[in-house]
Amino acid sequence: MSVRKKYLIFDSSIAKNKPESIVNKDAVCPFCCREQLTDIIASDGPILFMKNKYPVLIDTFQTVLIETYECNAELSTYSKEHLYKVIEFGVKKWQEMVQSGEFASVIFYKNYGPYSGGTIRHPHMQIVGLKDIDYTHNIVAESFHGFVIHEQNGVELNLAEQPQNGFFEFNVRLNNMKSLHQMADYIQIIIHYLLHNFHKNCKSYNLFFYQIGGQIVAKIVPRFATSPLFIGYLIPQVSNRAGQVAKEIQNIYFSESQ
Repeated sequence: MSVRKKYLIFDSSIAKNKPESIVNKDAVCPFCCREQLTDIIASDGPILFMKNKYPVLIDTFQTVLIETYECNAELSTYSKEHLYKVIEFGVKKWQEMVQSGEFASVIFYKNYGPYSGGTIRHPHMQIVGLKDIDYTHNIVAESFHGFVIHEQNGVELNLAEQPQNGFFEFNVRLNNMKSLHQMADYIQIIIHYLLHNFHKNCKSYNLFFYQIGGQIVAKIVPRFATSPLFIGYLIPQVSNRAGQVAKEIQNIYFSESQ
């Protein structure tokens, strides 16, 4: 019987050469120098899909989706046309890798800001094929349910009552691919809220996509310094302001007067 792997092996020798433009503002952005980019898989105008030049995760296939020409752009300010194009393109490429059958699972995510775990400021996402790890075995299904903030066209936006890592986790649950634009709208609203109305020190977030239980779910997580209780004991914490935050988002973005 084969043993299911639990860990990814990180290649530190490759990682030490990765460029960093989040912390180092003077660093040259590799995604702005498009004429120097290689291993391009597909493109659609400003959107570029390519192999990751620094594949630090062993036994994986790492790709990067560059979202725009603009280095200082941010998803919450995209026009609706570009927002939909980016999400559609990303989901399509993610699903193509899933359906290829080459991987145990495929993860699709976005890092933004100094606490997100990312290194490059230029807006991008990553799609990674995991050869030996099925991420769905690690997921707490209860973390996808919670206070319903809004629901439209069969898509639900909620704030997790039992977050996987703790504090605030926003979920967008999609049942029908025909409503992908609605999912994109909810993602953009939550990211805008986190960066502009949530907490003055919130400058980072992660966006994760999951295909689980017959649904596609997007989880948006504001990032701060990680709780030591979670690092040391795997004990997540839940904020007593969760209901208040859900109501605040309803009032700002979904009031009848808008």
